[in-house]
Amino acid sequence: MAEAIAAGGVRGEVPAPPASIRWTVLLLISVAMFGNYYAYDSIGPLADHLQKLLGFTDTQIGTLNAIYSLPNIIMVLIGGIIVDRIGARRAVLGFTGICLLGVILTAATSQFYVMAAGRLVFGLGAESMIVAITVVLGQWFVGKQLGFAFGVNLSIARAGSYAADMSPTWARTFYDMGWQPPLWIAAALTAGALIAATLYFFVERAAEKRFALGRPEKTERIVWSDLWRFDRSFWYVVGLCVTFYSVIFPFRSTFAIKYFQHAHHLDLQQASTMNSYVFLAAIFATPLFGLLVDKVGRRALFMAGGTMLLLLVFPVLAYTDWSLWVSTALIGVAFSLVPAVMWPAVPYLVRPNQLGTAYGLMTMLQNIGLTVCNLGAGRLNDAYDASADNPGGYLPMLWMFGLLSLSGLVFAWLLRRRELSDQGHHLERPTPRSKFAAG
Repeated sequence: MAEAIAAGGVRGEVPAPPASIRWTVLLLISVAMFGNYYAYDSIGPLADHLQKLLGFTDTQIGTLNAIYSLPNIIMVLIGGIIVDRIGARRAVLGFTGICLLGVILTAATSQFYVMAAGRLVFGLGAESMIVAITVVLGQWFVGKQLGFAFGVNLSIARAGSYAADMSPTWARTFYDMGWQPPLWIAAALTAGALIAATLYFFVERAAEKRFALGRPEKTERIVWSDLWRFDRSFWYVVGLCVTFYSVIFPFRSTFAIKYFQHAHHLDLQQASTMNSYVFLAAIFATPLFGLLVDKVGRRALFMAGGTMLLLLVFPVLAYTDWSLWVSTALIGVAFSLVPAVMWPAVPYLVRPNQLGTAYGLMTMLQNIGLTVCNLGAGRLNDAYDASADNPGGYLPMLWMFGLLSLSGLVFAWLLRRRELSDQGHHLERPTPRSKFAAG
């Protein structure tokens, strides 16, 4: 399948784009993702500030990330369809502009409902922007080191999350000034993302005049019944995606820093630094895992292994006195491995002109999980009075994340069994190499 896609746009006399243009596109869209991820993760380091300075409850703090996901239960599927209809480069530019509007609105006032509205607007743009960028990667790199390209993109994006986690240290002066200045840093970096998206727009528009970019034909009409005709392997990947991210982001991006402060008696700088190591590991390990899976295949096996590591994190936190380095290392490897394999698997499971719709559907269901679990974790913490004086109140939240991790492992096992039975789309095979794959 990948060989056909890679060759489809380069037949005839029009040459394929050189590797230098592909990697320029990758760099620009990755810089845009850096700003997106920083803005999303700007809430976690501020959780204690928001509680102490503005009087927010854990439910309200969880809502600031949950409401980001809420509109994407519907919007991200529409966004994926928009990508298929108008093209990825226009979609990237438009959605990034919406992101900036939302981040500015969040930083502008201390009123909870206005901040929540800003996070909602940000979410409207951010998740659809990620879908569009994911489609860009699928179009430019399928059959051409796709796993490695996804890994590099995720590494640069997660450098944004790492920078956000480390911001109480490198931007300590801003945190000492209150809750608002750190959010203005997020707005400035999102503005940088918009600049990068604009540059990508013009690079691709210039490239299509000189080279065969191999774009699929645009979908002229929406056939909703097609959404339920994807291969079963795709649905297993979707199930893993939903459960995996329902653990990672509500824990790591919303409550982990506050949990480390209250349950392990770290100060803000220590807690945010410990949390940041998850992304620091991913910055370097994700492209390496992507390159490895390009070479050896075994995608379902790698997804199962990474999900098993995530499952171990929460019993370790809940029932042992082991160093936080143990759980941080486990979640760091899982977070580096599973996304590096999972997202690049999709182009091998759906038709090229449905790639935006497939990623939109996948992300839509992911956002249902993020909304429910951010709210659920916050409500569990409030219900059991989780605090520095009662760190045991965090135990129900850890149980919730552990059970979700177990569900993810079930989906990974089902995918592995289907691939071994030769019923799926051969995700166990290495990435096909076409004659255009060099570079």
